[in-house]
Amino acid sequence: MGKDVIIACDFAGREETLSFLEAFGPERPFVKIGMELFYAAEPDIVRELHARGHKIFLDLKLHDIPNTVEKAMRVLSGLGADVINLHAAGTRAMMEAALAGVTRPDGGRPLLLAVTQLTSTGEDAMKRELLIDRALPDVVLAYAQNAKAAGLDGVVCSPLEAPVIHAGCGAGFLTVTPGVRFADGERGDQARVATPAAAKELGSDYIVVGRPITKAADPVFVWRRCIREFTD
Repeated sequence: MGKDVIIACDFAGREETLSFLEAFGPERPFVKIGMELFYAAEPDIVRELHARGHKIFLDLKLHDIPNTVEKAMRVLSGLGADVINLHAAGTRAMMEAALAGVTRPDGGRPLLLAVTQLTSTGEDAMKRELLIDRALPDVVLAYAQNAKAAGLDGVVCSPLEAPVIHAGCGAGFLTVTPGVRFADGERGDQARVATPAAAKELGSDYIVVGRPITKAADPVFVWRRCIREFTD
């Protein structure tokens, strides 16, 4: 897969999601299914969008004991998602178990990514509430290196952190970056953000864009604008 824009379909249910995607006609954008939609529409929403020709990032951010995560990944691997993620904070043992679970008997599997630190988390909150005293870029890189050592394909991180991750983990280690906003748009609840053009310059492999597209008067126009600014 090359560089692409992933639309965060953070909708309350199946009908709202399908209605939104109908506006794209025969085009099949890469979509993210997060917890809200997955819990509301259940696993069938992944199967249905896969059958319709969409690439899917299943964004459930698993974080539990290794045995539980391995078993959960075994179930998720068969739904048709192209990318699945978990929290790097679950430790290398959990990530290794996840990789074992997501790998099918024939050796095929979705890409597996680790979330370093949520893009809504600032350094002050990380230190004050999570009691992590190291600088945020150092923490993100260490988590990414743990993910690589566990055999994962990349991380979910801020676009601002893509350069240090590629420097520390290699150019082929994927960076999938939410926290993308237009310069003339609202930041919402994101603390570490960049524009699509800046994300491209910083080396993001994929950007995840939600409300700037899904809440737009013309979502298709905004999606194409994102693609143009990020990939041209």
